[in-house]
Amino acid sequence: MRTLARRLLIPGLTALALTATGCSSTPHAGAADPAAPVTLNPSADGASQQLDVAAAPQGTPTPAAVARADGKGRTEKSTLKVASYDKASGRAVIAKAPQEAGSSPTPGKAPSKAPGKAPEADKPVAVGDVIASAPAPGAPAGLLAKVTEVVGKTDKGTEVKTASTTLAAVLGDDKADGKVPVDPSAVTVEPLMKGVTFSWAKGPGLTFGPEGAKLPLGNLRLDVNAAVDTAPGAPASAGASVSGFVQLAPQVEFAYDGGTGGTPGPRGAFLGMSGDWSSQWKLQGRAAASTGAPKRIPFAKLHSSPIIQVGPVPVVVNLDLTCYIQVEADGSVTLEVQQDVKGDFKVGGSYALGKGWTPVSSSNVQSTPVRASVTAAGKVKGALGAEASVGLYGAVGVTADFAPYLRGEADLKAAASSDGKASVSGAWALYGGFDLSGNLQLQLSLFGTPLFERRIPLGTLNREWALSTGHVGR
Repeated sequence: MRTLARRLLIPGLTALALTATGCSSTPHAGAADPAAPVTLNPSADGASQQLDVAAAPQGTPTPAAVARADGKGRTEKSTLKVASYDKASGRAVIAKAPQEAGSSPTPGKAPSKAPGKAPEADKPVAVGDVIASAPAPGAPAGLLAKVTEVVGKTDKGTEVKTASTTLAAVLGDDKADGKVPVDPSAVTVEPLMKGVTFSWAKGPGLTFGPEGAKLPLGNLRLDVNAAVDTAPGAPASAGASVSGFVQLAPQVEFAYDGGTGGTPGPRGAFLGMSGDWSSQWKLQGRAAASTGAPKRIPFAKLHSSPIIQVGPVPVVVNLDLTCYIQVEADGSVTLEVQQDVKGDFKVGGSYALGKGWTPVSSSNVQSTPVRASVTAAGKVKGALGAEASVGLYGAVGVTADFAPYLRGEADLKAAASSDGKASVSGAWALYGGFDLSGNLQLQLSLFGTPLFERRIPLGTLNREWALSTGHVGR
């Protein structure tokens, strides 16, 4: 099957999890929040400053930031840019932006300086300087690197050798704390099967896709209508399928507290994804029996590399999301159920000096059953979920798997007597719930925190609630 990739625009960032399930007249809620993000306290020495956290401006190139090795002043925006980068060798070419028209210096007269401009940030790079750049040729996820050697001049700029470094090298003792919605002009959606469509709304009045005009601003929606394996011998009327949509408005959460009082590295940090989501989906038919693990069918991949501006520093966030259908069944139950789900989610990692990294995961869910019926005896479970990852400069920091699901089971008994009379009795029940799991990755040390030895689990969260029950007797 031919895959299709398409560029989306939608105001708001990158997060995580999507998905859906729900059924019955009474809403049900499930929530869990084992850890909260670290609170950033003011520095006692008063030397640090609070940096704004916002989406990078659109329509113009994002300026690089340079922290000078001589330690004079703060990290500043710079007209220097990364003209090229080779990941294998760590070599980069740093160029100066072309001089604007009309700004040529008059003979015998020094060039004028724009108010607020920091000429130190625009002088040629030197050994020890740290450069933070938006995506550039050879560095599609941006570049955060320290100059280890100035090789020499080329026709494209100054060639340098670089080594990896951390955000602490450019953020220093400053503080930052903010949320940035995903700007879906940076979101790429790749359908992985037939029957997948996508829509978005980006105001003012900008929409895309069949459902775009109905969406709240900043929302992205994926619709899926796919067949799943039907149990052998099932009648044509019991063909199994999943259909519905998942809708979300994710955002990136970023915090940094560099006021450490002389201790290397920051005092606190947080990286995560959060947002609102809703979904409606229907599972029907007699699904084939699962063998081993539940059958997972990915139906779309989403990717985005939004740039958030933390003071003068462009921080490139990488977000990936794979949406999937998952079915677990014994091949004997014919099910028809439709459910609405609404809620929010939050996943991430929180760092505090002396305590290390702590996972953060929470979700508040409300589900409303719409329609449900179960026939025959057996069990079935279906989920419309998402695997997500969020990181910085191409390095994954947090992974999560969020899967709202529907689960049905029935226990029917038949009896017959010698006089030819027969009876059938039993009961069935439907449940809604969600599973949330994931890990903090080693690359979170990019903040400048100590490297931890292994992945830290988010901890598996599970909430389940009854949706509908029924009885059969004749």
